[in-house]
Amino acid sequence: MNAFEISTLKEYNTARENSFENPETFWDDIASNYQWQKRWSKTLNWNFKEPKINWFQGGKLNITENCLDRHLKNNGETISLIWEPNNPEESEIRMTYSELHLAVCKFSNVLKSKGIKKGDRVAIYMPMIPELTIGVLACARIGAIHSVVFAGFSSQALADRINDSTCCAVLTSDGMYRGSKNLAVKTTVDQALKSCTSVKTVVVIKRDNSDIKMTETRDIWYHEAEQEVSDHCPAEPMDSEDMLFILYTSGSTGKPKGIAHTCGGYMVYAGYSFKNVFQYQNGDIYWCTADVGWITGHSYIIYGPLLNSATTLMFEGVPTWPNAGRFWEICDKYGVTQFYTAPTAIRALMALGDKWVKASSLNTLKVIGSVGEPINKEAWDWYEKVVGRGNCPIVDTWWQTETGGIMISGLGNIGKQRATFAGMPLPGIQPVLLDMDGKEISDDGIEGYLCIKYPWPSMLRTIYGDHQRCKDVYFSNYPGYYFTGDGAKREDGMFRIIGRVDDVINVSGHRFGTAEIENAINSSTLVTESAVVGYPHAIKGQGIYAFISLEIGNHDDAEVNNSVVSAVVESIGHIAKPDIIQIAPGLPKTRSGKIMRRILRKIAEGKTEDLGDISTLLDPSVIDSLIKGKK
Repeated sequence: MNAFEISTLKEYNTARENSFENPETFWDDIASNYQWQKRWSKTLNWNFKEPKINWFQGGKLNITENCLDRHLKNNGETISLIWEPNNPEESEIRMTYSELHLAVCKFSNVLKSKGIKKGDRVAIYMPMIPELTIGVLACARIGAIHSVVFAGFSSQALADRINDSTCCAVLTSDGMYRGSKNLAVKTTVDQALKSCTSVKTVVVIKRDNSDIKMTETRDIWYHEAEQEVSDHCPAEPMDSEDMLFILYTSGSTGKPKGIAHTCGGYMVYAGYSFKNVFQYQNGDIYWCTADVGWITGHSYIIYGPLLNSATTLMFEGVPTWPNAGRFWEICDKYGVTQFYTAPTAIRALMALGDKWVKASSLNTLKVIGSVGEPINKEAWDWYEKVVGRGNCPIVDTWWQTETGGIMISGLGNIGKQRATFAGMPLPGIQPVLLDMDGKEISDDGIEGYLCIKYPWPSMLRTIYGDHQRCKDVYFSNYPGYYFTGDGAKREDGMFRIIGRVDDVINVSGHRFGTAEIENAINSSTLVTESAVVGYPHAIKGQGIYAFISLEIGNHDDAEVNNSVVSAVVESIGHIAKPDIIQIAPGLPKTRSGKIMRRILRKIAEGKTEDLGDISTLLDPSVIDSLIKGKK
C-alpha cells in the first residue's frame, strides 16, 4: 500500500489506525512522497499551551519545486492550468507544466528586480486570471510571503490588511470583468495606498485596458517588466517552518485575523488531502469554482492540484452569466471529472430550475464536492440527483482557513454517504466533541463543541503579529485542544457540522465577525449603536440582520438604508452588506451593558415564543418593540 494514496475503505481504515498509533511515522511516510532539498531531523515538536507547533524540523524545501519542477521530466507537457474567461466568446488559456514553470520563473525575476526578497510580504489584489496563480507561485518561489486579498473587498479592507502585515508590494490588474460588468481594480488599490506607507512597488497586469493612473517610480506594467528578465529562477531554499502565506479571516472581534501558514506542513497536507478527497487520477480535469482570495482557492485551485501534477481549471466569471447554465456548459466543454463548489451556488442554481443543468450532459463527472458551510438536505438531494445524475458521490468537506486543508469529508466513492453529514475524519485528523465543561462526548447524537486534540501538518502557526490572540481564540477555551468555533454531532463515525457557536456569521461560505460589521455600520453618521446577528437565508445559508439605533432626528428608511449599506461597502465590501436593517429604539442589554445577542437571534429567526431567561435585562420592554418592528 502506498501511504500517500487511499483507494479503498480498507486502506482508509488502515491509514487511520496507523495515524493514531504512530502519528509521526504516519506523517513521515506521507512527507517522503515530496521533494526535499534537505530531509527533516525531527518530525514534530508541539504543545497547545503556548501554542507552538513545528513540523518536519530542519527540513529544507521550496513548495514550487514540488508544484512545478519535479513534474517537468514526466509531465512537462501535461496541462497544468486551464483558464476559462468571463466571456465565453473570449479564448481560453491552457498552460502546460513547462509553460507554467517558465511563467512563474519570469514573474519571480520581475519581483526580484524590484528588490523583493525572502520574508517580504506581498499583497495580491487581482481577479481570477492566470497571473493570479502565477503571482502566488512566484512569491513562494523567491520566499516572499503572499497575502491574497479577495478583489471584492473595499479599499479600506485592503489597506487594513496591507498595513497589518506591512506589505512592501501589491500585485494587481488594471480592471476586471465580472458577468456583464467591468469593475475597477487598480483604482481601488490606489485609494487603499493613500493610507499605506510600506508599499514601494505595484505590479499591474493588463486585463481590460481600462484607463488608470500609474504612479511614477512605484507602479510598473508587468507585460513591460517581463521583457527585461530571464525565465530561469532557482527556487529559494525554505525552512519547513518558514512562512508561506498570510490569509485574513474574520473573527468575533472587529479586526480580521492574519492566519499564518508555513511551507512544509502546509505542502504535505494540501497535496495529500487533495489526492484522496477527490480521488484524482492522471488525465482527470478538476474544477474548483472558488476564488483564490479564500483558502479554498489557495489549497484546492493552486497548491493541492499542482502538487499532484493535476489539471486544474480556473474560472473568471459567475455561474449565471451569460445564462444560468454556465457552470454546466464549462463542465461539458472541458470534460470536468471533479467539480467543487459552495452550497450557496448550489441553492441559487437550484432555484433557477433543472432545465439549465439538463441541457448539458455532465457525463464526465466522477466526484462532486461542497465547501464553505453545511449543506442542507434539499440542496444535497438536488445536487446528487440533478447534477450528479445519481452516479457521483458528494464530498461534503469541512475545514477552515486555520486548518489549511480538508479535515472531515467523504473520499470519493470510499465509505458512507449521508445527506448533511460532512463524513469521516481524514487519516491523521483527531476530532472530538466536548461538552460545556470540556469533557469529551463519547455517545452518538449529542451536539458538542468540535475540537481537534492532536496537531496536523497544515494547521495555523500563529496570527500574524499577534500570537497571544492566536492562543486566546483557538487554544484557551478548552486547554489541550484546538477549538474550531463550530458545533457538531457524530453518528456512526460521521460528523454533522451544525454551525458557528461564536459571534461569527457564515455568509455564502465567507466568515464575518459581527463586531467587524458593527464597527462599519457605526461609522454611519446616522447610527448611534448597532447589533448584527445571522439568520437562516434560503440562498446564502446565513444572512446578515442588523438592528440599529439612530441619532435623534427624522430619518426615512431609504436614507437610513443607504447610509448603513454605504458604510459597510466602504469599510468591508459589497459581500458584507446587511440583508435586513431594522431600526430599533433600543437594544436588549444586561445591567452591565452587554447586548444579549441570543435574543436578537431569536427575533431575527422569528422564534419569539421562548426567549429564555430575560431577568437580567435592564429594560425588558425593549423586546416588545423589537418584535413589533421585525421585518
